[in-house]
Amino acid sequence: MAGGPGSYVFGEEERKEVMDVLDSGFLFRYGKEDDPKFKHKVATFEKEFAAHMGAKYCVATSSGTGSLLCCLAALGIGAGDEVIVPGYTFIASISTIILSNAIPVLAEINESLTIDPDDIERKITDKTKAIVPVHMLGNPCDMDRIMAIAKKHNLKVIEDCCQAVGAEYKGKKVGTIGDIGAYSLNVFKTITAGDGGAVVTNDYDLYERAFGFHDQGHKPSRMGVEVGNRSFVGMNMRMNELTGAVSLAQLRKLPMILDTLRAKKAMLKKELMKVEGLGFRVINDPHECATLLTILLPSKEIADKLGEKIGSKTISHSGWHVYNNMEQILDQKTAAGNCSCPYDCTKYNKPVKYYKHMLPKTDDILDRAMNISVGVVDAGLGSAFGININSTEAEIKSVAANLVAVLKEVL
Repeated sequence: MAGGPGSYVFGEEERKEVMDVLDSGFLFRYGKEDDPKFKHKVATFEKEFAAHMGAKYCVATSSGTGSLLCCLAALGIGAGDEVIVPGYTFIASISTIILSNAIPVLAEINESLTIDPDDIERKITDKTKAIVPVHMLGNPCDMDRIMAIAKKHNLKVIEDCCQAVGAEYKGKKVGTIGDIGAYSLNVFKTITAGDGGAVVTNDYDLYERAFGFHDQGHKPSRMGVEVGNRSFVGMNMRMNELTGAVSLAQLRKLPMILDTLRAKKAMLKKELMKVEGLGFRVINDPHECATLLTILLPSKEIADKLGEKIGSKTISHSGWHVYNNMEQILDQKTAAGNCSCPYDCTKYNKPVKYYKHMLPKTDDILDRAMNISVGVVDAGLGSAFGININSTEAEIKSVAANLVAVLKEVL
């Protein structure tokens, strides 16, 4: 089946948490704290998620996309603000900037498949307000350099951790290094509740704004009693108790999931390292999520040939994860129709156009890169071939042997 590692380890823990909610009859995230029937799964998830990440505050949301919107709103990003984001990421990293009426500025990636700090520097203007480093495929970005750039230019940093729940960079969980972090609990992510998300920050003001945006402007309250007046116009991105129940059970499995993935990826990579001429994605910290093993081939032609033989494709073909394939972004189509603002707004004197192959370095890398599944099995990410979290040692060795044989044939 397709999905992330969390979906492969569903069991009694998730069923128990869900049945607690169903038996109680309380599905809304808010209730009376002194009511024994109210199980407050969402509030408990927020508390445990914040603690696990080493953050002070957490807001549970209905999706990773919602989490990104909350982060942008928390920082007050809006009309005319430029936000630097990589051209290789899930489309939500870009679309949420547009829906905040801000301007996405696409940057190149490097061979870590994460945003290239050198290109960030080149893309900064007097309109730049924030950087969105995306910890793509569970691999942490080069956060030391990114944070130094942000400090130098007085920019905010929103960490997009949607594909990297639990990853670390130099001893810190991703999402806690920048100003605020967004996570996803979608079915293809490290842990899953089908859909859902979270926001973390160590800044109370940002927490209050993120919470308000996710719930009609309300101020934070553990059990939903309104505190003061609503601070600004918000939306409804609340997580419900059933999602909270599954999220809680999955979160408690996260250490086991990551340990298992790292061990199985190491076993698979050890076999592939025997192939002369094969390259691998640069890993910025060994405590990555290890959901995928990304190989780099010498040329696009060789990579395409390998894809044909194993029934997969290069990353350049992986749908709405590559800017070249985001037709609604390239064609500037919003729900209101073709839109000239914020893309080409004379008020801000910053015409912006997006077009295929505008990021040549990114194109070259993705044309030669192929994902081998370890924990995330997803043809949309270009990882239709490989193993999963439950693969046995014998199965891993068999997949590795088959892949080595094909690699030696095409290289």
